[in-house]
Amino acid sequence: MLFRDSAASVAAECHSKALFFRLTEQFAHVHGHKPSSSEVRSWERSIPVLANALNEAGLGQVEILLEYGLPLTSKRADAVLAGTHPKTGMPSYVIVELKQWSSAEPDDDDPSLCRVDAYARAVLNPAEQVRGYCEYLISFNGALAEHPERVSGAAYLHNATQLGVGGLFEAEQNQYGQLFIGERRGEFIEFLRSKLGPAPGASTADDLLNGKIGPSKQLMALAAQEVREREQFVLLDEQRLAYRTVLNAVRRAKQSDHKEVVIVTGGPGTGKSVIALSLLGELYRHGTTTLHATGSSSFTTTMRKVAGSRKREVQELFKYFNGFMTVERNSLDVLICDEAHRMRETSANRYTRAANRTGKAQVEELIDAARVPVFLLDEHQVVRPGEMGTVAEIEAAAAKKGLHCQVVALDSQFRCGGSEAYLQWVLRLLGLEPGGPAAWGPDGKMQLVLADSPQEMETILDARRARGYSARMTAGYCWKWSKKVPPGQALPADVVIGEWERPWNVFGDRAVGGAPPAALWATDPAGFGQVGCVYTAQGFEYDWSGVIIGPDLVWRGDRWVTDRTASKDPVFKKSTPEADVHRLIRNTYKVLLTRGMMGTVVYSTDSETREKLRELAGDSERRTSPIAGELLLGGTSQQG
Repeated sequence: MLFRDSAASVAAECHSKALFFRLTEQFAHVHGHKPSSSEVRSWERSIPVLANALNEAGLGQVEILLEYGLPLTSKRADAVLAGTHPKTGMPSYVIVELKQWSSAEPDDDDPSLCRVDAYARAVLNPAEQVRGYCEYLISFNGALAEHPERVSGAAYLHNATQLGVGGLFEAEQNQYGQLFIGERRGEFIEFLRSKLGPAPGASTADDLLNGKIGPSKQLMALAAQEVREREQFVLLDEQRLAYRTVLNAVRRAKQSDHKEVVIVTGGPGTGKSVIALSLLGELYRHGTTTLHATGSSSFTTTMRKVAGSRKREVQELFKYFNGFMTVERNSLDVLICDEAHRMRETSANRYTRAANRTGKAQVEELIDAARVPVFLLDEHQVVRPGEMGTVAEIEAAAAKKGLHCQVVALDSQFRCGGSEAYLQWVLRLLGLEPGGPAAWGPDGKMQLVLADSPQEMETILDARRARGYSARMTAGYCWKWSKKVPPGQALPADVVIGEWERPWNVFGDRAVGGAPPAALWATDPAGFGQVGCVYTAQGFEYDWSGVIIGPDLVWRGDRWVTDRTASKDPVFKKSTPEADVHRLIRNTYKVLLTRGMMGTVVYSTDSETREKLRELAGDSERRTSPIAGELLLGGTSQQG
């Protein structure tokens, strides 16, 4: 929130122009940079209109909270009005979204969206926008969670006429989202009088600002229903041990005002995310305030889709690691940090507001946020400089705070056909476990296929897809990535190997030419045909995985050699130490080689590396399957 005062005082400060100077100064203090000229103009044109309407309605003592930040998100409501209801005398809040639009029309396909000349693409209907703010605030502010009837929402298009925006009224309107226009200003004033009385609103504003931040009981019950109605997760052996360890820690925390840290560590496919979802369902059912967080946009988007595709409110329970900088200490009972190897050294970046620059490490912020912080991680999936998610880092942060830390190791393998042998082969191949590369021996669970060309790799995967299996192609980040695609154009074929050309997956959150947005590349069937990178593949799995080992990792003599100049990954800076680059590139291929549930097809762009892989296959284990003359390395030729 940038500023709060009574409507009468806000009107007076608008008249003297002092308010806009104060807003600008406070914005710079909070965000670390000055507001844009367009934002300042918006304040100058819209805030006086709201303040004058309140004063004309006889509501000069209603409190106005300007640029109110929604909890646990960077979103801001233009204004929240706090007062008492004229009939009940109970606290009453109105969230107002102010628009300067003079004309807008509903989107042809979706009335909840609209088209405005100033924007290149469709935007939310303002009534839909403010409704989302109301529902979110009810879900995450304890002052409102038990009293949703105390909240109302209004979008006020103070420059608009019926002729200019009449079509927007086709969208649904209810208590949380109503639309008003300047041409019918009287209706907006009557709306304000129906929701707010003339009594001072300072104390009700205090109640809102002091409300406990966290998911409401209603939201947790809804989430529990969502998880329960979906696939029932069966936890086995050490998975169940990890699950019970967390629940026991929560019980102790509640019984004795106790705090402790739980770390669950395991390789790909050991069930870390299944444990996370199972815990979410169980904790929500028992009214335990819990949030799920990751450091991956793709992973968070997919978790929202899995656990809350039918309920938008449930999706808000899935956050990002950098969203806990200003959360009150122990405001949550449990914080589940999934894919914790993606944690960064700090949550702050160049866009972080100055007031949020605590100087604390991200792991400390996450530990501080909950009574029981839970970290699920795989240390061999650290693939970017600055990722700090290791057991040692978390244990050190916990010890610094004098906290007990439990570690549960997951050993059973559920990915890669349940083949522990294959996972161990990959780790030794890449020098991530001692012993050096070993010959691949058949274990009947996982198929490994060597391709002599990318065309052959794709043909093999296509044959699997024709049988109903899912498949994806991935590669090391060794080709430039055209991230901006002009509207109407297809994805450019950036990954070029000889005559074979394919595009990278979409960069961004919008589908392009039938290709899904980045976050859904691994789960949408339309993801086949584009080449994924480690950032879109990490955390996911599919039946068959095609992996292109690029020139950034080649076998020379008796060891792997990494070539940082062959990598186009922008995360590698000149200042990144050579040892870190060598480790992170090998970790990248470890991630890519362990995405397949049934089989992996490998192609290297380097001839000497291909020879080394053939040598590790062993002559006695090579044979040809009925599909495209592919070379199977170990295992029987299964139909899948």
